[in-house]
Amino acid sequence: MRRYIIPAALFILLALQGMAMSLLPANIVYSDLLITPHWVLCLIVIIAIFYDKDHTYHAIWYGIIFGLLIDVVYTGVLGVYMATYAMTAYVLHGLKKLVHANFIVTSLLAVLSVALADTMLYMIYSFVQVTTISWGTYATLRLLPTVAGNMIFFIILYPCVKSRLEQWSEDLTSA
Repeated sequence: MRRYIIPAALFILLALQGMAMSLLPANIVYSDLLITPHWVLCLIVIIAIFYDKDHTYHAIWYGIIFGLLIDVVYTGVLGVYMATYAMTAYVLHGLKKLVHANFIVTSLLAVLSVALADTMLYMIYSFVQVTTISWGTYATLRLLPTVAGNMIFFIILYPCVKSRLEQWSEDLTSA
């Protein structure tokens, strides 16, 4: 039963991140700022740090599967989120071996992951000419608000799932 809870939580976040803009105040929604919710990625960050071991790659697989679902549901270009989330999870999987997992480090890795994923998305969309905004405009009107908005969600999500994922990881290892 436990192995279905993580994908179910990711699926729920996938559905909820489509409604995230309706949760924001109207003065933010109708401003020049563009906040892209990466709620699935925030949970994948916590999975990579607290659930995956050195020899398991659950976060990368979740990045591939749920990135593809995001592509199918929300974007017109297939494979962009799939590749971006998978590569971000892979980089994070390597970085977690170098640091101690606590709230501050996990938060910094979440900021890095969201910034890396969103920047990769911008670069891919610029390359295929889906977007034409300049780097400076992108950084000020999209990247910084996106990172800030996702960090608020990460701070809410972290205490809800961290201890449970650690417990399940230990149960998985001992089984």
